Amino acid sequence: MKGLRLLATGGALPGRVVTNEDLRRQVDTSDEWITTRTGIRQRYYCTENEDAATLAITAARQAMARSGLTANDIACCIVATLSAPTATPSIACRVQAALGLPEDRPAFDVNAACSGFIYAAATAHGLLTTLDGQYALVIGCEALSRMMDPTDRTTCVLFGDGAGAAVFELAENVPFAITLGARGSEAIRAGGPAACDTAPITMDGKAVFRFAVETMPRCLQTVLDRSQKTLADLAWVVCHQANSRIIDHCIKHLHAEPSKFYKNMDRHGNTSAASIPIALHEMEESGLLRPGQTLACIGFGGGLTWGGMLLTYEGRK
Repeated sequence: MKGLRLLATGGALPGRVVTNEDLRRQVDTSDEWITTRTGIRQRYYCTENEDAATLAITAARQAMARSGLTANDIACCIVATLSAPTATPSIACRVQAALGLPEDRPAFDVNAACSGFIYAAATAHGLLTTLDGQYALVIGCEALSRMMDPTDRTTCVLFGDGAGAAVFELAENVPFAITLGARGSEAIRAGGPAACDTAPITMDGKAVFRFAVETMPRCLQTVLDRSQKTLADLAWVVCHQANSRIIDHCIKHLHAEPSKFYKNMDRHGNTSAASIPIALHEMEESGLLRPGQTLACIGFGGGLTWGGMLLTYEGRK
């Protein structure tokens, strides 16, 4: 089976930085309480003129520029989000128009919450095979600040906004594996952006923690087994950035090397479908990703859903 190679990334963060100290003035919390329980110190919120779509377009433009490809090379555009500003047009269609992607190529959104980027990449892999295409543009983007109850200290301290984009190539003879799953549950629940006044994000924190620490090691082990790889073969493990303690638990369970597990939730909070591509973009920006490296990406979140993917970083052409 052909696999996915990551050619380039892009990222976009909105204009408003919200620190734990800012939230302390808003709800009964403290920097120490948030940091010790989550590892989060700040997050970004959209300003009045920003939303998930504007962030997605910015991130996509950067990824395309870095890939060295033209719009005509892209066989499909898939956006993972649960916070699109409109049900239709989708964010993917907005990206298609803004970047001038060909009109005879599919563009659509998927919603698997925090697992969304993995679901979108898996969908892109299938579409490239079906369409006999070579390159896909996959984006994760969120504006969760518009779906929160600002008086609920159990959720308003967790979430942030942002976007990350990736250009993938379907290629022969590269290590690759994907696993996906779902377990219908309302442990995490959210209405649409238009309904946020009456149906903001809610979460059963203890149930989600138990789900995450069970799911993450299993996802990672599944993609390793399917690709006949071991942890020693991986340069990086990039998990959904929900909570530092969840990742630490996974590391301990697997007896893994902590330095292989990238973390950035201290700067961004939980950006749901955007968290993995934002992390990949930061890693590329800082030179942590090198051509030929094998990476595992692991997502989990509302639905409940989960996903794992093994891929190769190729770098810019």
